[in-house]
Amino acid sequence: MSEEQADYLRENPDLNQLPDQSPVVKEAIRILRQRAEADSGHWPLGLSDDLLLRFLRARDFCMDLAFKLLKNYHKWRKECPEISADLRPSPLLNLYRAGYHGVLRSRDASGSKVLIYRIEQWDPKDFSAYEVFRVSLITSELIVKDVETQRNGIKAIFDLQGWRFMHAFQITPAIAKKIADVMTDSFPLKVRGIHLINEPLFFYPVFALIRPFLPEKIKQRVHLHGSNYVPSLHNHFSENILPPEYGGTGPALSELCDEWKNYIMNCEDYLLSISDTT
Repeated sequence: MSEEQADYLRENPDLNQLPDQSPVVKEAIRILRQRAEADSGHWPLGLSDDLLLRFLRARDFCMDLAFKLLKNYHKWRKECPEISADLRPSPLLNLYRAGYHGVLRSRDASGSKVLIYRIEQWDPKDFSAYEVFRVSLITSELIVKDVETQRNGIKAIFDLQGWRFMHAFQITPAIAKKIADVMTDSFPLKVRGIHLINEPLFFYPVFALIRPFLPEKIKQRVHLHGSNYVPSLHNHFSENILPPEYGGTGPALSELCDEWKNYIMNCEDYLLSISDTT
């Protein structure tokens, strides 16, 4: 890196707004690729500009942190084949049809993509916790391709209406740790907020399993809204982007879930292409 480019990096800590073709961005990609190639790691997905840029943006162009995230991402995928080895959505079609997961059409005021998960639509007799977590990974792998999402991250709303002991029994300490690993330092997405609504009392022991694995920054971004959630939820999300089911004026949740299901199914070939971690 030239001295001029190094000065630019120091004077401009927020490089996420620079275009992909910027000389500074190109140089950052080159340096990250050089570090990866010099490392003994295995890079089954390659080291393309687009891929490396996700990791640079996720860590605000801090080279050491971006390289660590790149290594953790590949390590996690290799060590968790029960979740990451097969990202085809078709085996999960009934879960999508039930309306378990949707993505809001509009971003929030900070530009974050907003995801919704409804626990009531997950029947633990039909789908394991690993399969349900794979739904989140599939969505993450698709939305991380979008530049604006790379820059502004995601926020998730978990509707825990219908949470039962059968759900709780699925979340073992091992699964809790894997979930926490991906949320914190193993996937190139900025988690800007986690919002829980309708959480019952017996959910808290499960949350207590996950919480110790979370860094302080993520802990501060977890919001518990309870059953009377509308006023506090609207402090974080404007009514015009939320569905009517959550006191908003946006598209109905059934529409959003159906739209996302169709989009994901159309992406099956791509998801299959990134599934092989061998």
